[in-house]
Amino acid sequence: MTKYIFVTGGVVSGLGKGIAAASLGLILKSRGYKVVNQKFDPYLNIDPGTMNPYQHGEVFVTDDGAETDLDLGHYERFTDASLSQSSNTTAGRVYLAVLNKEREGGFHGGTVQVIPNITEEILRRMLLSTEETKADVIITEIGGTVGDIESLPFMEAIRQMKYKVGEDNCCYIHLTLVPYMKKADELKTKPTQHSVKELQELGIQPDIIMLRTEQPVDTGTREKLASFCNVDTSHVIQNLNARSIYEVPLQMEQEGLGKAVCETLGLKNTKSNLDDWQKMVDRFNNPKQAVTIALVGKYIELHDAYLSVVESLTHGGINNEAAVTIDWVDAETLTDDRMTAERLKNADGIIVPGGFGDRGIEGMIRAAKFSRINKVPYFGVCLGMQIEVIEYARNVLGYTDANSTEMNKSTKYPVIDLMPDQNGKILGGTLRLGKYECKVTPGTLTEKAYGSKTIWERHRHRYEFNNKYREEFRKAGLIIAGINPERDLVEICEVPDHPWMLGVQFHPEFKSRPNKAGPLFREFIKAACDFTQNRKGTKK
Repeated sequence: MTKYIFVTGGVVSGLGKGIAAASLGLILKSRGYKVVNQKFDPYLNIDPGTMNPYQHGEVFVTDDGAETDLDLGHYERFTDASLSQSSNTTAGRVYLAVLNKEREGGFHGGTVQVIPNITEEILRRMLLSTEETKADVIITEIGGTVGDIESLPFMEAIRQMKYKVGEDNCCYIHLTLVPYMKKADELKTKPTQHSVKELQELGIQPDIIMLRTEQPVDTGTREKLASFCNVDTSHVIQNLNARSIYEVPLQMEQEGLGKAVCETLGLKNTKSNLDDWQKMVDRFNNPKQAVTIALVGKYIELHDAYLSVVESLTHGGINNEAAVTIDWVDAETLTDDRMTAERLKNADGIIVPGGFGDRGIEGMIRAAKFSRINKVPYFGVCLGMQIEVIEYARNVLGYTDANSTEMNKSTKYPVIDLMPDQNGKILGGTLRLGKYECKVTPGTLTEKAYGSKTIWERHRHRYEFNNKYREEFRKAGLIIAGINPERDLVEICEVPDHPWMLGVQFHPEFKSRPNKAGPLFREFIKAACDFTQNRKGTKK
């Protein structure tokens, strides 16, 4: 019988439920169980695909093309899983499905209500992962905070789940904040007590309480919370601030989270094997060198907008035993070549990540020019590849007006453009989403990185390299390092006579893992390490 774990949050938002759920997934997987994580979000958008990154952070994309919450990135990175459309559900999707069914006569003229119709649809979707994956354990994170009006149908659904699958097959974990009052030198438990009480009023008794805290929780505090919240003392788990998110699973295992979950669900508490994860954390904590990577973007005020890119740069650092410092560069501040050179002079590498719209584009182009001329390693991801192509067209081919039609529809040289079969479609319908094949050109930096002539990577973009200009670019020296064979689309470009200047139309950050860095991120950081060693005269 599949076991179900539900992770809820209380007191405040932003406590790290996603990291906690991902850590639990790794802990159970290390015991030999097949685990699948999923997230249910109470907002009414169908998915985060059309949401401003400032509102929601990055949009994570799965192999099958689902545009999902960024927490799915944590799930995949921690458990080395490949999730799918069923792994992220929003209230918008639930209500849309129910209303479409009503319009089609599926309720035979009956009144459609939140209970039972909406809750039944939520339950159906929660059980869908079981049918698809045959997992031993399904871990479901409920977005938002207990007490939010919009989350009430989801809370009712997970309450009902216990009676659908049986009490022994259901576990509720509640993550709350335990604030520390410095003046009184005291941890305050009242917010957690009230949050648990609110959960109990909804008919849900947590089996495990996880305490997010900046100070260690003493035995007396644990016993007090256990008594007031009706849980075993050993099921009050401290979630203390860690040096990095990668240490959280190790801390949670040491705290007894895996043991508490196994006790609740009647699972065999086999010994966990987190040795490889521990070795990765040790490498992360003990780097032998350091590099600074300039991330030139348009959403830099909210770092979560580039979460997977930043994590993947860290993964590349771990693989090269290097500490990676991100220098956040607002592309709009790079107003001329002199300003760009001054701002980027200390960078060991430059990365331009994905994005939409024309804001900051000229600054990104100046950053690419600076990289090409000064031989600074450059990595262009999605929009970043398009920027590399535009800069090359302007300053090598001499097409000073070259641009993307996303930025300038009347450009004389549309080197980046919509393909003919994309015209006339609605906004979301023009996106190339999910996993696509790419044939890699032999002898390129890309082939060296992947060690393969065929790769599969995830996409999320609308505009493409304009094949009308392909031969002109080739004659001017630009290396077409990868092609999508299905539609003959350019996927990878490399600049010749440069140590490492490479752009990809896909998003390799979505498949990178902390103990298995994405090949291009690994090689980009290696190139950055070589660059700084050459600059300092320390390369052997």
